[in-house]
Amino acid sequence: MRSSLLLPLLITLSACVVGPAFKRPDDKLPSKWKEAHGKSDQPLPGEWWRLFHSSTLNHLVIQALEANQDLRGTLARVETSRALVGVKRADWFPQLGMNGSATLLRNSPSVIGAQLPTGLSGLSAQQGKTSTSTGSGAASQGFGLPNLEQENYKASLDMSYELDLWGRVRRSVESAQASARSADQLLFAQRLTVAAEVARNFFLLRSLDLQQEVVHNTLKLREEALSLQKSRFDGGMANETDVTRARTELELAKADLAALERQRGSTEHAIAVLCGQMPSSFRLAADPSLPAPPAVPAGLPSDLLQSRPDIAAAASDLEAANADIGVAKAAFFPSFKLTGSAGLNSARATDFLNWENRALSIGPSISLPIFQGGRLKSNFEAAKSRYNEVLAKYRQTVLVALREVEDSLLDLQSIARQRAALESAEKSAEDTTHLARVRYDKGLASYFEVVDADRTVLTTKLSIAQLDGQRAASSVLLMKALGGGWNR
Repeated sequence: MRSSLLLPLLITLSACVVGPAFKRPDDKLPSKWKEAHGKSDQPLPGEWWRLFHSSTLNHLVIQALEANQDLRGTLARVETSRALVGVKRADWFPQLGMNGSATLLRNSPSVIGAQLPTGLSGLSAQQGKTSTSTGSGAASQGFGLPNLEQENYKASLDMSYELDLWGRVRRSVESAQASARSADQLLFAQRLTVAAEVARNFFLLRSLDLQQEVVHNTLKLREEALSLQKSRFDGGMANETDVTRARTELELAKADLAALERQRGSTEHAIAVLCGQMPSSFRLAADPSLPAPPAVPAGLPSDLLQSRPDIAAAASDLEAANADIGVAKAAFFPSFKLTGSAGLNSARATDFLNWENRALSIGPSISLPIFQGGRLKSNFEAAKSRYNEVLAKYRQTVLVALREVEDSLLDLQSIARQRAALESAEKSAEDTTHLARVRYDKGLASYFEVVDADRTVLTTKLSIAQLDGQRAASSVLLMKALGGGWNR
């Protein structure tokens, strides 16, 4: 009757799970983007880099996703987190183990004598001496002196099973599973970061190629200008200052080209490392063409909660911290275990395997913390503080995500306006250069005016090439900020 009542009671208690139930924070996000003009419902594709229609970029990104060493390290952390779930889940099952021992014990005669009744202890030392030499002694006289040497052979199969009455094991498994999800989502975040870095450096490289083309063209013009000024000087139509100025501008253009080559080399090395390649053997052919940036659908701010893997990872970390509170709280309650042992136990090796030497023990055990010096309370307070820390980190992650999208949207709009202004400035600068050359040829202006106008044209063209690279990079950063189609 008692056992029939105990079983339902244990089942009912095992359904108890202490600690707060996890609830994702209610994020009050804005209804629309501040810097967005218009809205597209078209979702970002998973392989968003293909929107730029560059086969070279597609190849580089795929190569990076397969060979990047940071990604491989993150993948190893994912596998570690998944394995740790199995470690925690093992507590749900009975623990079985095999034990065996063989012991030879020799007792001290003085200790044995101290344990004998009064009247026999005085004889124990003498009997212990004579028993080994004569074969007679206390045992032969009926005193029953114990043998000083003993043997013990033992083998057993031991079992232990914890009844998860307060949900400690379940909360531990819940925490490990949430941590594994976080690691998995951070892997997607790392993949997104690697792909974005490859694309950003690729467009920077193409921008540098375009700038090098501009400087190469300028070098040809300045070499022709220097040759012309030398001819004019030899013919007495120009002074030596015009020649030195032409030579100065030529050398400055060569310095600009050297600086661009250095930047391009560093960028190419960065792409090589991202792709898991040796920089010394990695080459990308020069190509001054930059693809037009695609129209990126911004969606709604609330979409970030589903599309950004770093936000999903922060939410999983918060769930793990919430489960840890339950683990810390369950430590205040008594723990119940079922333990058992079955095997053989004998004082002689010769009959160790006899069935009569079997031994068996089984029964429940209970452990109740009474005084721990404040350890349990401190662990519980630490778990709650850890949850508040992770909660603040989650909210900060959401805020940073919103800022990144707004920054990228603002960059694209500002760059578009800036480029339009520079295009107009380039046309005006070219007109100014043409007029300055005409005035110089007629003797109405100095060669300094021609040099200054020509320098303005070069600066403007280089700025446009830089903006084209920044515009493509800003499109990449916007796709990254939006989650890069991760949830699709």
